[in-house]
Amino acid sequence: MKPIVSIIMGSTSDLPIMEKACQWLNDHRIAFEVNALSAHRTPDAVEAFAKGAKERGVKVIIAAAGMAAALPGVIAASTQLPVIGVPVKGMLDGLDAMLSIVQMPPGIPVATVGVNAAQNAAILAAQIIALSDEEVAREVEKHKASLGEKIEKANRALADIEYEYKTN
Repeated sequence: MKPIVSIIMGSTSDLPIMEKACQWLNDHRIAFEVNALSAHRTPDAVEAFAKGAKERGVKVIIAAAGMAAALPGVIAASTQLPVIGVPVKGMLDGLDAMLSIVQMPPGIPVATVGVNAAQNAAILAAQIIALSDEEVAREVEKHKASLGEKIEKANRALADIEYEYKTN
């Protein structure tokens, strides 16, 4: 099995956040890999990874970063693959990381999800891959359908709650 999504984080301290992306991809049977690479401590390894990812079959890269949040941009500068940045909450509640990832120079785009929103990054990666992969498209479709089911279940539970002036 070869990965089609690559999850990269600056250090394993980001793993508790990125586990949500790993779990979502795993639950939806989408092959992925997880690595720690640092834009500042291992810049040569980051560049080699980014330049070789497409050749290895990776279709989308998810890169988590906090504080200076250079990792997603450095990866995007060295690959033609779509890169999704996950700002990790640290200083300034993650706003510093989010702004660093969002404010890329022209020609080096990085899609960005909300602070600590690793699961959304996994879903976005799957939606990108689904454009050319019917199996992944079916998994995304099942996931989207399940979202409505959760709301319907919540409404059934709310209907059972009684208040004197509640009308439904």
